[in-house]
Amino acid sequence: MKYPIAIEPGNATTAWGVVVPDLPGCFSAADSGIDEAIDNAKEAIELWIETALDLGQAIPAPSAITELQKKREFKGWVWAVASIDPALLSDDIERVNITLPKRVLARLDAKAKAFGETRSGYIAHLAISA
Repeated sequence: MKYPIAIEPGNATTAWGVVVPDLPGCFSAADSGIDEAIDNAKEAIELWIETALDLGQAIPAPSAITELQKKREFKGWVWAVASIDPALLSDDIERVNITLPKRVLARLDAKAKAFGETRSGYIAHLAISA
């Protein structure tokens, strides 16, 4: 998935500002230039999407850069695209194999049972709530 990002150029005393117009409130910044600005924007987008999914919110589709460039508030800004791994949005089930010491596995199973979950469900719960 590719989200257009608007980058406000910085200088020696001002950071580069980044806004993701399609994701309300999603922004970032960088001190060292455009490459860092794009990398930081990718991280901000991933965190925004994870939070929205955890809250049960819909994820807006990316807009066309040409439409966003017409907005007055972005006059003079640089445009780029931040590519996001589509797996971030997937709820498809995937079987994985993990290796744990038996004592750790026993603790995990006991905690999952006490929580009323399967082993997989409990691990997923821990990952999402952490």
